[in-house]
Amino acid sequence: MLQKLVIRNYAIIDHLIIEPDAHLNTVTGETGAGKSIILGALSLILGERADSSVLINKNEKSLIEGYFDTSTNESFRNALAAAELDPDNPCIIRREINTSGKSRAFINDTPVTLDVLNKLTSLLVDLHQQFGHLALEDDNFQMETLDAIGNTTAAAEDYRKIYYRHKKIKQQLTDNRERLAQWQKETDYKQYLLTELQQAAFKDGEIEHADQQLKQMAHSERIIGVLQASRIILEEGEQPMVNELKRISQQLQGISDLVPALKPVQERVSSVWAELKDIAGELENEEQKVSLDPAVMEELQQRIDLGYKLLKKHSVTTTAGLCSLQQRFEEELKATLDIHDAIERLAREEGEVYKELLVEAKKLSAGRKKVLPSFTTKINELLALVGMPNARFEVRIEEIAPSSSGIDNVEFLLDANKSGQFQLLQKAASGGEMSRIMLCIKSLTAKALHMPTLIFDEVDTGISGEAARQVAILLRDLAQYHQVICITHQPQVAARGSRHFYVYKEADKNERLSTKIKVLQKDERVLAIAKMIGGEQPSAAAIKNAKELVDA
Repeated sequence: MLQKLVIRNYAIIDHLIIEPDAHLNTVTGETGAGKSIILGALSLILGERADSSVLINKNEKSLIEGYFDTSTNESFRNALAAAELDPDNPCIIRREINTSGKSRAFINDTPVTLDVLNKLTSLLVDLHQQFGHLALEDDNFQMETLDAIGNTTAAAEDYRKIYYRHKKIKQQLTDNRERLAQWQKETDYKQYLLTELQQAAFKDGEIEHADQQLKQMAHSERIIGVLQASRIILEEGEQPMVNELKRISQQLQGISDLVPALKPVQERVSSVWAELKDIAGELENEEQKVSLDPAVMEELQQRIDLGYKLLKKHSVTTTAGLCSLQQRFEEELKATLDIHDAIERLAREEGEVYKELLVEAKKLSAGRKKVLPSFTTKINELLALVGMPNARFEVRIEEIAPSSSGIDNVEFLLDANKSGQFQLLQKAASGGEMSRIMLCIKSLTAKALHMPTLIFDEVDTGISGEAARQVAILLRDLAQYHQVICITHQPQVAARGSRHFYVYKEADKNERLSTKIKVLQKDERVLAIAKMIGGEQPSAAAIKNAKELVDA
């Protein structure tokens, strides 16, 4: 709901503050007083493009601010959150035009683009001017209208839940099929690589160990020679080192009683003897391990050649890398089998949910079609009352593939002059007619649909008498559920407002005219409406008629 509109330095408006109430606000004033200028300023905070020519004072910026109570507007608050904007209440929408002509837009002091501003404010204000009704071109609006009339809004929401569940499953199925198709292109090659690795059957570290083994065997004669020579020096020479150390140890032990200080020395010599004897044994063991078998060397060379070939082929450097690659191929090929199972499961689930979706869609469609006769009858009755007696309204529903709103394609059609030729409503109706048609439609859906602030610009153009009275009644009834602001030249409409604004021009001390606005009290309303009836100097009869309208 619009709580306050502030306009500064815009066209012939110096400074205005408008505070509408929550119901029907009527705006009157002489032609040229500035009513359309106020709408122009309002349209700026709804995302319209700005023009520097609107600046009165070229040395100051133009400012338009709208304060909105959004506490019950869940759609707007969700849209704010989606746009990562602060959900302050009241929400302040501001538009500034600087002296160079550049404009900026803000929502709760955060700069936003015009696209974001337009999208978000469409959830706050529905502006019905004579030359454009986007709602009539919006299939969702037409569908929501039928659901509101037919009390199928809850059924439509239930259907949407199933639709999005089906859409999610279908997307998962598509993704899995695409993944499988991609994998199948690679499966044969991966299976070949895996078989090659499995047949090679390398164990962790095997290539590196075989390479070391082969190097040893290639130098086996030298290795054996060194080992034998070392062992001979220790145990088998003319004076074996081990035997000599043993003899020294025994001699030292024989005199240790005489020279006690030699006891530790004798023990150390004995320890060295034992260590060298052990070393001689290990040298003999290593000598026996060295192989000179050509068959073993050939086998090792083949394993090394195969290993290096695979390392180069797969761009890895170790046996562990090959083993890891083999494990990955095994997992991927297993996943290919798993995805087959997932596709079968999702296909079954998609089929089951689609059947459920069609059942709900047909039930929803039947509910919409059921209400069509009474809906079109009511609209045609209202059109006759609001000055369109020759117009015929019709709704056409065609079945389409399931969408987020069902299996119905809904079109609102109009035959403006009983010609038998029905056209899309937005093409068949003039600006004033569309405003009245929208008023008729929204008056029937007022209780069921959440709507933003509704602004009607001269919805009563071209009508008078009973038709104007009926428009006034529809506006008043609509305003029981929603905030309505209506610019009007009809006394019947002006008198129905719960708050009456009067727009006028006033000269300042420099004789410069500027637009002003004020809220009329009862006596002022009577006089203003009497002038709408009988001219600038209303007669007693006009004043009496005006008073009756206001009292009614």
